[in-house]
Amino acid sequence: MKSDGEIMEILAAYDLTGSLRATAELTGCSHHTVAKHVAARDAGRPIAEPAARDRVTDPFLPKIEEWVQTSNGRIRADKAHDKLVALGYEGSERSTRRAIAQVKAAWRLGHVRVHRPWITEPGMWLQYDFGDGPRIGGVKTVLFVAWLAWSRFRIVIPLKDRTAPSVFAALDRCFRILGGAPTYVLTDNEKSVTTAHVAGVPVRNQQTLDFARHYGVTVLTCQPADPASKGGVEAAVKLAKADLVPKDTNLRTDYSTFTELEEACEAFMDHVNQREHRITRRKPATMLTEEQPRLHRIPGAAHTVAFGLARTVPENTPMVTFENGQYSVPAHLLGARVFVRAHGTGPGEQIIIVHHGPAGPVEVARHRRTRPGSPAICDEHFPGTRTRIPGDYTVKARTADEAEFLALGEGARTWLIEAAATGAQRMNVKMAEAVTLAKIAGTAAVDRALGTAALHGRFAHGDLASILNATTQRTTTHAANETTSLTQGTSAWAAIGNPAPNHTTTPTSDTTITADTTAEDAR
Repeated sequence: MKSDGEIMEILAAYDLTGSLRATAELTGCSHHTVAKHVAARDAGRPIAEPAARDRVTDPFLPKIEEWVQTSNGRIRADKAHDKLVALGYEGSERSTRRAIAQVKAAWRLGHVRVHRPWITEPGMWLQYDFGDGPRIGGVKTVLFVAWLAWSRFRIVIPLKDRTAPSVFAALDRCFRILGGAPTYVLTDNEKSVTTAHVAGVPVRNQQTLDFARHYGVTVLTCQPADPASKGGVEAAVKLAKADLVPKDTNLRTDYSTFTELEEACEAFMDHVNQREHRITRRKPATMLTEEQPRLHRIPGAAHTVAFGLARTVPENTPMVTFENGQYSVPAHLLGARVFVRAHGTGPGEQIIIVHHGPAGPVEVARHRRTRPGSPAICDEHFPGTRTRIPGDYTVKARTADEAEFLALGEGARTWLIEAAATGAQRMNVKMAEAVTLAKIAGTAAVDRALGTAALHGRFAHGDLASILNATTQRTTTHAANETTSLTQGTSAWAAIGNPAPNHTTTPTSDTTITADTTAEDAR
């Protein structure tokens, strides 16, 4: 195949000689090649374009186009090849695939949906949608994603379900984050928004109309099964799921608590809204400050009708009553007003508690349905408290003597509890004796002896000193070797029948501590 330069030389030589054979001799090629390129130039075809040749699929091309049109461009090449073989086609399956691909490409060009750029107006449109969130403790979560059309400001709020109260609470928080509400809110045709379609016209949910009336917005729905009609929020959902849901592509670890997911959503919003948008070439957070004056104000109180029944948390215990059952709420809500509702049926029925604060309605607790007399309690709602068990007394000194005794250690505390349980007599005297012994034998040794006495139930007078003597390390030790033995000798038998001496014997090096000596020393 000749290059473009060679073809130009052939044409220039032909223009010079006007003869096919003379041109062939000058350029070193066949006169048939010269005739082909000259004919192509005279026909107006581009230089070096291959000549069109008949293909084996050309006789069946009308039938292929018919099949592609009937199947809306979805027919498979292998099925089309089987049909062509039945019609007498003798070509290969590769030729069939090439012909099907070319016809499909032409069909798509004729049926492509043309999108006109949407020129938005500040303060007019807010779109919201949902995405599957990560699992926390085996429970699936939902990502509520809102997209303000003009400024491209994105909001992501994690939810535990997609019920109407949860969606209304998320929208209220969304309006408060934006600093106002737009004119229109666009979403899907869910049951919480659209109950049915009559002749293609959506019938609105009454709760949604009450919510929209409260905030002064108009709720609209897109065309059914047409995500392109709200493509802005669809792209925002895709971006949020790619970043927040743990996957191999983002190396994000699983969330242990719902609070961690909320913090991750906050960090995600700060990141995407402070980054330059590829369309506007401006930061969405900066554009939001320009759009806020076009948003209308929202009521200070949220639309709480769908949140359930109002309850006031007592000032001394964070518990509320709903349908004869008691349920705990966080301790910081003492004296506050909350809303309680039931969600679901059967064994999985849940009680949801919502509190409306400065940032809007927030779910503060979720419990399983409980029966009367068995309150549903979450330990996190009672910080700094512990379950009181009968008999588990808190040892606290009330006098100086008691404080001095308890300062000996944990053994003294255990001795006090066990001695009191057994009804030991004159405990104050025995506690003072222990304090005195600690000054002689050391605090650690007396504390160990008190623990041993408590363990074996020895609370009589003199027991502590006896235990202390038994555990005191002696100054002399006796050991057997090749010259001496530990066997008792017979030298002591010589004293049998002899009168006892009157002089006082000198005590040995082993000192014995008794209650009498300690009392004398104390005096």
